This record gives sequence, C-alpha cells and structure tokens, in this order.
Amino acid sequence: MDGFILVDKQKGVSSNFVVQDIKKKIKAKKVGHMGTLDPIATGLLVLGVNRATKFSNHFLESDKSYDVEISLGVSTDTDDSSGNIIYESTDYPSKTLVKKELDSFKGESLQVPPFFSALKHKGQPLYKYARNGEFISKPARKILITSIENFYFKNNICSFRIKCSKGTYIRSIARDLGERLGCGAHMKSLKRISQGNFFISKAKNINEIYLEDIISIEEAFKNLDMITIHSKDQKKFINGVTICEVGKKDNIYRVFSNNNTFIGIGEIKENTLKHKQLV
Repeated sequence: MDGFILVDKQKGVSSNFVVQDIKKKIKAKKVGHMGTLDPIATGLLVLGVNRATKFSNHFLESDKSYDVEISLGVSTDTDDSSGNIIYESTDYPSKTLVKKELDSFKGESLQVPPFFSALKHKGQPLYKYARNGEFISKPARKILITSIENFYFKNNICSFRIKCSKGTYIRSIARDLGERLGCGAHMKSLKRISQGNFFISKAKNINEIYLEDIISIEEAFKNLDMITIHSKDQKKFINGVTICEVGKKDNIYRVFSNNNTFIGIGEIKENTLKHKQLV
C-alpha cells in the first residue's frame, strides 16, 4: 500500500484535514500531501501513502498549473477573498490594459511572498505573525511563469490559466497586478489543475477515494525514461555514490536493477548517475 492518491479538494477544508481523513479511511500508517492548498483553494491535492511520502521534494519542485480569478478594485490584507479590505478603487482599467499587464508576468522574475504564508520566521509561519498584526516581509524569490492562457475579463474580474514554477504565490500575482494597474486587486478563486505529471481529471472527491485508487510509485513516474543498472552498481546507487560512464543523456530517470526491480529516481549529469529518491 505505497503510492499516490489524487484528491479533488473542495473549498473550505484544509489540506491537513484531507490528509487525516484519507489516512483514517484507508487505514494507512503514513499519509502526507505533496504540496498544500489553502482552505479557500480547490482542485488537485496529491497525497503520498506510506513509502511514497519520501517523494515529497520531487513534487514540491515540480511545475503546477491553476485556473485563477482575480477581482480588481479591492485589495485585502491576505491578498485573497478571505481577508479584510485595506484598499478600494473605482478607477477600473480597460480589458486591453489588464491583459497587457498580466502578460508582463510571463517569464522569470522576482516575487515577494505574501504576509499570510507558511514561510517561516524564527520557527513560526508568517501567517501567525500577520494574524497578530505583525507583518514580516521575506526577500523576493525567483519564479518562472511558463504560460498564461484562456484570458477572460468581465465585471472587473479577470480569469486565466497559469503554469508556474515551484514557490510561486498566485495571491502575490493578484496583489502585484492590482498595484501595476493602480486599482488594487485580490485573488477571488484558485483551482489547481495539474502538478508534475498529475492532472485534476484523474482526481476524485474525498468521499469517493478507496484503496484501489492508489497509484503505485512506479506507475506515477512512467512519464520518465527508464535505466537499468548492474548489480555491482546497485549498492553504490542506494548509498548515494555516483555511477560514472552511464552512457545516457542528462535527465531524470526511473532506475531499475538488472532483475527488473524498481529502485527509485535518479538523475544523470555529465554522464554520471546519482539517486534523487529511493523507493
């Protein structure tokens, strides 16, 4: 019972609630999420079961895509619809200007995280400080917006689908868009559509999840090419020793022993192989 479960999270429940509910339902020893969603957000929540929880770093590093709604003319202290209003404006921009400024986010940039986030300061998440009126800024971080598609604008609400790198805060994009337009803005809704090679189309409501919905670790990485290593190299790979002269191009691979046992995920750089995560 090791693998991944894809949940279509509903609005109003926390990621931790989903984790605990699924853990109890399938009677697993260990369940963990592969990247949290705020309670107001919906969509794809990837859960690791038992040994699959070790792959959390792989998924935290993966690209994600979201369907987003941003409401213009109102800024909040949380940068989303759950917060208190801190600024209002009726100086609404045109559709053309909104599209132009939104498109300017594409590519690599530096983003300042929101005050209400799980990032830590002196061991405590920022949102705990913010709830007590202490707003702590974190340094801007490099992010990458790969694409912004399906743009629609009506009644001062713009919607779109965005694909982005790890560490991207969509609430911060809403905040920054409002600042660039001079009217203020906040994130109205957020739905995660994909994470890595997992998609919302394969996810189920929390009440529809059963043991047979677990995706095996090997199956979850079938999008990666495979590589087989000899028995003499297996111990080296498991112990984190690099294996030289592997004769494959630089990439991430599924690694198998010569008796066709799936060992884990490895990365080849400059003709040397080293493990990223063992099964």
